[in-house]
Amino acid sequence: MDTNLARTRWIQLGLGLLAMMAISSPQYVWTLFTKPLMATTGSTLAALQWTFTILIVLQTFFSPVQGWLIERFSPRLMIAVGAALSGLGWVLTARVDSLLGVYLTYGLFCGLGTGIVYVGIVGLMVKWFPDRRGFAVGIVAAGYGMGALLTTFPITDMMTASGYRQTLTVFGIILGIVGVLAALGLRAPRPDEALPAPASNLVTTAHDTAPREMLRTPLFWLMFVMMTMMSTGGLMVVANFASFARDFGVADAIIFGFAALPFALTFDRITNGLTRPFFGWVSDRIGRENTMGIAFALEAMAICLLLVFRDNPYAFAFLSGLVFFAWGEIFSLFPSILTDTFGTKHATTNYGFLYMAQGVGSLLGGPVAAYIYQGQGSWIPVFCIAIVLDLITATLAYFVLKPMRRNWLGAGEAPGLIAKPAMG
Repeated sequence: MDTNLARTRWIQLGLGLLAMMAISSPQYVWTLFTKPLMATTGSTLAALQWTFTILIVLQTFFSPVQGWLIERFSPRLMIAVGAALSGLGWVLTARVDSLLGVYLTYGLFCGLGTGIVYVGIVGLMVKWFPDRRGFAVGIVAAGYGMGALLTTFPITDMMTASGYRQTLTVFGIILGIVGVLAALGLRAPRPDEALPAPASNLVTTAHDTAPREMLRTPLFWLMFVMMTMMSTGGLMVVANFASFARDFGVADAIIFGFAALPFALTFDRITNGLTRPFFGWVSDRIGRENTMGIAFALEAMAICLLLVFRDNPYAFAFLSGLVFFAWGEIFSLFPSILTDTFGTKHATTNYGFLYMAQGVGSLLGGPVAAYIYQGQGSWIPVFCIAIVLDLITATLAYFVLKPMRRNWLGAGEAPGLIAKPAMG
């Protein structure tokens, strides 16, 4: 690979990271706006939280359509549109006074916009980095997971000084412009650009499988079920984190000079971001399924230890970070193994279908966990279910997904690049 091409793809990675950071705030700082929006709309918290549900549903369940639009037109155009929609959602939310208005601005515009950018950026990175697919996807996924770290405190300060409407307007414009400018520098690799081949230890395909054909394969649905279980189990813990911290009596304990809950939340956000490129990098070297088995089992162990030492605030903070570290890598491992298996031509649309598993997990994880807690009066059954889901998925990765992929690719025991005969 020549020097110019090498530089070009790293620039693409940097622009993708910047675009992902620009669209992370609508999801991760939503909680900062709930109190003033409740006062403005006169709604209850439960009613207002449907805004967040709408955002997640549109971001995930519409991702196949968003992926198709990106491949039908151009990544540059559609990702720029997505970034603009995300920023516009904030600007318009600042100008509405009704609950329906919040649904149609923050929920609708930010949901569609962030979904387009997320799926589009991941689709580009798996094409630009066939040799470092896990690492590259992990980097941009980390940008989405950690980008709000840069905006949380400035947004909090501006809300105190100028109110939430001014804050939404200013940051909506800034984040929208940053995302659009980053998108305008993006492009897909050209057919004549000779990118490095995948590492010899990775089992990949030279054949591109179209979405319709992919959806007919048991292999895709195994990946979908596995990602759904990991999303559900992880979100059972993530979505109810503050609640069980209070029940365990550690939320307000002081550690390292800080209250345990906000300290843990900050630490968790960092580990949730760092895990994505780390385990992506590991998977580029030892294989996707092997990495999945290790990471998913690590999460089961971390949740188990968190349950055992739940009364110790220091252990609570450290182990919660370990839980997030062992969970967030699903956003680098699953898109990488999907593209390894079904090719790069339809990678964006194909991942759009798989990304719907995150939507299923978001609908099941939080509400199901809360329902179980309400019925049992304890978080222990919730933790146990998450541990079981982790262990099942780790087992499936090594003992079922790995041989199924080899069989699908016709690889037998031989690693490397495997061409599969064209289908249909």
